[in-house]
Amino acid sequence: MAKLDEALVSSKLRYPWRASRVLGYGKGMAGGLLFAAAVVVPFFLSNYQVFQLTLAYVYAIALLGLNLLTGYNGQISLGHGAFYAIGAYTAAIMMERWQIPYGWTLPAAGVICLGVGWLFGIPALRLEGLYLALATFTLALAVPQLLKYFEAWTGGVQGIVLMKPEVPWGLPVNQDQWLYFLTLGVLLLAMLLGRNLLHGRVGRAIVAIRDHPVAAATMGIHVPLYKALTFGVSAMYTGVAGALGAIVIQFVAPDSFNVFLSISFLVGIIVGGLASISGAIFGALFIQFVPNYAQDLSKAAPWAIYGVFLILCMYVMPTGIAGFLRRLTRRWQVGGTADRAV
Repeated sequence: MAKLDEALVSSKLRYPWRASRVLGYGKGMAGGLLFAAAVVVPFFLSNYQVFQLTLAYVYAIALLGLNLLTGYNGQISLGHGAFYAIGAYTAAIMMERWQIPYGWTLPAAGVICLGVGWLFGIPALRLEGLYLALATFTLALAVPQLLKYFEAWTGGVQGIVLMKPEVPWGLPVNQDQWLYFLTLGVLLLAMLLGRNLLHGRVGRAIVAIRDHPVAAATMGIHVPLYKALTFGVSAMYTGVAGALGAIVIQFVAPDSFNVFLSISFLVGIIVGGLASISGAIFGALFIQFVPNYAQDLSKAAPWAIYGVFLILCMYVMPTGIAGFLRRLTRRWQVGGTADRAV
């Protein structure tokens, strides 16, 4: 053991770049393989399974937005189901009432939710921690009820039924596969934009506010501005996800956006991994598929089974799935470096 430790330390001092380069190549290859699998997999699944995966990608976009706010900026939100509902109804009203093509509804939903999130984030600046969570929780309670009163626009409790979009440009795919690829493309774009944002000056300011707001303000960071900006961008991501969700499901109703949806989003970012872009995908897969598996295992008490899965996940992977995979990667990196040194 002493010989192994000595070799490990020596290898880190002499060849600090080798393991990181190998790890970078490994991540690139893994990312390429996952992308190739994501492109090919809808041709081997049933339409219903493709629909489930598409909905998981929709949730991943919403979780990415919530993770920007909670994981990277430290603001707890229990009301992102409200922004999801606003985005969904924006798409539904534009498509059904105004006959606008569905492609235009995505940026429109993003812009509207960006404005609503910014406006809500300004008064929320006086709140932190559990008080902010409670304020956003009231937003999740109020919005579904408000949607029932504007029946001429929202359809009231009956909601709005949408038509499934046709496949453009004569592509050799069916409608479910087209929505799958559309959602996958939006998810990849959202991840790329989020990564660029977080690795820039704005991202460093957002994380600095989470870690130590007083120190961040001392360094010249405009804390209220960046907090409101993060809230707006987070709501924008969730609004785009809501618009995609409405197009995929082809139906919106107030009761579809209850408080449980907001709680599921929070569960998703915790299970997937806080402050992790890839964790949004893992969390979305969890909240999409685990309840279905729990229903298959027990018809009488599916949510008890779901709770058991959640407890086991948090016990085995307290930093989330993304954090668990990062820890395994580091161990592989250290073990491989030590083997080469010995």
